[in-house]
Amino acid sequence: MTQAYINRIATAVPDGDVHNAFVAYADQMLDDPQTQPIFRRMAARSGIRRRFSVLTPNNKTLEFSVNAHEFYTRGRFPDTASRMKMYERFAPILAQRTLDKLHLTDAERSGITHILVTTCTGLYAPGLDFDIMDHLHLDTSVERTMIGFMGCYAAINGLKQARHIVRSEPHAKVLLLNLELCTLHLQETQDLEQVLSFLVFGDGCAASLISAEPTGFAMDSFRSVLIPDTRDLITWRIRGVGFDMLLSGKVPGEIAKALAASSTEVLSHHHKDDITLWGVHPGGKSVLDAVQRGLDLPADALAASRQVLECFGNMSSATVMFVLEKLMKHATPGEKGCAMSFGPGLTAETMLFHAV
Repeated sequence: MTQAYINRIATAVPDGDVHNAFVAYADQMLDDPQTQPIFRRMAARSGIRRRFSVLTPNNKTLEFSVNAHEFYTRGRFPDTASRMKMYERFAPILAQRTLDKLHLTDAERSGITHILVTTCTGLYAPGLDFDIMDHLHLDTSVERTMIGFMGCYAAINGLKQARHIVRSEPHAKVLLLNLELCTLHLQETQDLEQVLSFLVFGDGCAASLISAEPTGFAMDSFRSVLIPDTRDLITWRIRGVGFDMLLSGKVPGEIAKALAASSTEVLSHHHKDDITLWGVHPGGKSVLDAVQRGLDLPADALAASRQVLECFGNMSSATVMFVLEKLMKHATPGEKGCAMSFGPGLTAETMLFHAV
């Protein structure tokens, strides 16, 4: 059976670092004086130093140049149509920036047979798949697939579909794009748990080339694990004033318990000590702590994930690809790895791989 490889990964974010501005804004949005100090403590412990957005906290003239304070005015937060207008405006710009960083050769560009896109933060049609095709001047016969609304684990599903394609069509070259503009969905709320969920999210994009060419990471196997009785812990629904997320504080505990109970299943009987490349989606500091605790990993095992969280926050489906890009830069041939993302369900999507 043909082996499929992630040959190369490129990543990009918008220009505006909004983390500190968001912390200040959210603090003054919370009216309860007893809630504010709790939020400040959680923000200080978040493990996040920077997050980026297509919305800027000032009037700088940038490629992404909508003033966040004008977009999110207390008492009149934007409706879903306004948010989708911003998504349609800015998503192609970020996609193009990322694709340019992938540095496709003329041969690679002309050889692309499939486009896969994962996103859960915006919708329009003709969509990002057409924008990619136009930007790269691809043949209109390229097969295009949109993988939508799967949340943070969608990139693993995208890689899984790319692997299926290459295994069935050995000459295929698959371009995978993971793009999320999470900051378009801030909600005006006094609910601390919901405000804390907004604390971790940023915007970002990843692009990958997948083929049978033996370079990069070889994708060995995939497994999906559904954690029982957790269906309501992560939800993502389209409402009149944007996409409404529920991210329960119970999620890390459930992840730790599930991994501790089913590590053999998750790792497909590989011993965790044989795995040196841990590409875990940094859904938040508490999520990474839960994975480390559930799998009983060494203290530095999730260093790449923690660095991505610190520098970019949680960018939903794009985030695990940022981690894999970081791991790919320093991997040595033969090293074994495990990628893992979590999302609605509560579901863990995993991929075992090795460096070539």
